[in-house]
Amino acid sequence: MGTPFKDMTEIDRLVHDPSRLAITSALSACESADFLYLQRVTGPSKGNLSSHLAKLEKGGIVKIDKTDERRPRTVVSLTEPGRATVAEHWDRLIRLHEAARTWVP
Repeated sequence: MGTPFKDMTEIDRLVHDPSRLAITSALSACESADFLYLQRVTGPSKGNLSSHLAKLEKGGIVKIDKTDERRPRTVVSLTEPGRATVAEHWDRLIRLHEAARTWVP
């Protein structure tokens, strides 16, 4: 392990992107959430949210279910590995923050 500042450059960029971190953090507080709820609580446009969700799905972080009922509905949930990745990411950020606060060259 180098300095805490160098270690910060090695964090998971898929999850750490501000919008994706907001999305995954919101999802970590619940079992699943629909698209409109995620948009409302995290703030991106529909297009940006779709793009971020696609990246998270490709990375195995989230699962996206689309229903074709009367009104189409998109429901997003963290996968089990995704839930673990988000928890580990936050733990690492907290450890890096503490290390940076107490670091002495």
